[in-house]
Amino acid sequence: MTSRLFTNIGSLVTNDPTLDRGPLGVLENAAFVVEQGRIIWVGAASQAPASDRCIDVGGRAVLPGFVESHSHLVFAGDRSHEFAARMEGKPYEAGGIRTTIEATRAASAAELELNTRSLMQEYTRAGATTIEVKTGYGQSAESELKSVQVAAACTDEVTLLAAHVAPPEYRDKHDEYVQMVVDTMIPECAPYASWIDVFCERGAFSEDESRAVLQAGTAAGLKARVHGNQLTYGAGVQLAVELGAASVDHVVYLTDADVDALANSSTVATVLPGADFSTRGTYPDARRLLDAGATVALGADCNPGTSFTTSIPFCIALAVRDLHMSPDEAVWAATAGGAAALGRTDIGAITVGARADVLALEAPNHLHLAYRPGVPLVAGVWKDGQTVVPLNEEDN
Repeated sequence: MTSRLFTNIGSLVTNDPTLDRGPLGVLENAAFVVEQGRIIWVGAASQAPASDRCIDVGGRAVLPGFVESHSHLVFAGDRSHEFAARMEGKPYEAGGIRTTIEATRAASAAELELNTRSLMQEYTRAGATTIEVKTGYGQSAESELKSVQVAAACTDEVTLLAAHVAPPEYRDKHDEYVQMVVDTMIPECAPYASWIDVFCERGAFSEDESRAVLQAGTAAGLKARVHGNQLTYGAGVQLAVELGAASVDHVVYLTDADVDALANSSTVATVLPGADFSTRGTYPDARRLLDAGATVALGADCNPGTSFTTSIPFCIALAVRDLHMSPDEAVWAATAGGAAALGRTDIGAITVGARADVLALEAPNHLHLAYRPGVPLVAGVWKDGQTVVPLNEEDN
């Protein structure tokens, strides 16, 4: 068993408030030791135990790896022209997804997997060490099965989102499509997934339709999550809380009752400002959620139509600038918050027993993620203690 000592760290974000100041548990002059993919010691560098190998971080800040709890990576095709048209004044409607459905159905599993892995590599280079991946662009029994198998080949956090929108052939037959999702897609796809999701929204699925999908998914052993309250006020938040969903994502349009429900439940509110940036939409009021006591996660929501970014650092900067989060709150939401949205306690923190999923910044502290928006600050990334983005030539 080889142990590795990470030392000469700038600021160390642990997300363990018992270690030092604030919820981020920021330590100065600190170090940590990794063995068999886990963190086995954290503390003052002057007190570090002997280890087999030393990783000199060069005074850079070190954080837990970002946890992306909301992405749509299994797709084919390009919607850049749709984006350009939207920037010229055409509003976003959920129906834009149908363009991707056609391309995804036509793509082979190999083509879909190549694109998915490429986007995951982008995420990793930007500091993400855990990436949830949804289906939702197949929208037929055959194509959703193909999509969920591709996702399962790429990540352990797979979400079945067969109920994304009704495909064109079911435009006026929502009840028939929902029945196919319940009777066919969920039973066939559940062995490859951990999560069931639904877009409970105008132009997508109603409250009753969403409940039927989620209940069928949980009966098949999947855990629930919800897309909700993105385009207008609706039932998504209340349904998510009612069914004990791990998260409800987007949460742009919230009533006081929605905020209270989230604050008094274990359901995480996941904000996805990349989508609002890319659609010129209204940003969610994360300050309102945080002040009420809700748990907030932050993700990039990479998808081909409304948030084609794999940069969580960019979304951290958006969250600070436009969602009125502090830099500390945004970093917590992108690490420990994402872990909470996935029901994980082994990631999102640099504490004894946690997985050694960490990143180093070309900066002395985490504040630079919001302070220097758009700058590629991630200098090194390790997952389970293994190098995935080398800090230097010696770290291969």
